[in-house]
Amino acid sequence: MRRADRADERSVTAERKTMEPPPLLRPDQTKTRVPLKIEENLGGIIIAVLAVITFANVVVRYLTNLSFAFTEELSIFLMVVMTLIGSSSLTAKGGHLNIAFFVEMLSAKNRRRAALAAQMVTCFTFLALTGLGARMAWDEYRFEVTSPGLGIPTWIYTVWVPILFFAITARAIGAIVRTWKREA
Repeated sequence: MRRADRADERSVTAERKTMEPPPLLRPDQTKTRVPLKIEENLGGIIIAVLAVITFANVVVRYLTNLSFAFTEELSIFLMVVMTLIGSSSLTAKGGHLNIAFFVEMLSAKNRRRAALAAQMVTCFTFLALTGLGARMAWDEYRFEVTSPGLGIPTWIYTVWVPILFFAITARAIGAIVRTWKREA
């Protein structure tokens, strides 16, 4: 192989490495007190329920030209819950947003600092959202707001939002502790 070909091959390999997404925390770094399998299994169950509801709605609509109008309300609720459960799991794995190009240029010590800063921002953001979500659920309970599709109180849906925001906050605190304990 010619020297120029090897140089081209190395530059392509280096280019591929920079295009790959940054890895999440290694499995040994994500040992949590509360198993991550809880979120993963709940997410799988919710996806299965969504698939069954959607399939049943399509079949009924095809056969009878009618649809289950209430399923949209339930599907939206399940998608929000699934998103928040997935966010909780991802937070525990260190999957916060960052600009990998700049973070990878930092030294190991500064990368750790950047991770801590991002996790702290995540923690404070979801703690604030927990309070706001609780206030929203309380207002819907207090003013007896009902859903348009089923006519049930909407606080039954919204009470889960602050609970799941708090779960994300707790996972962020756990990630902060694990990152803090890790050597630079």
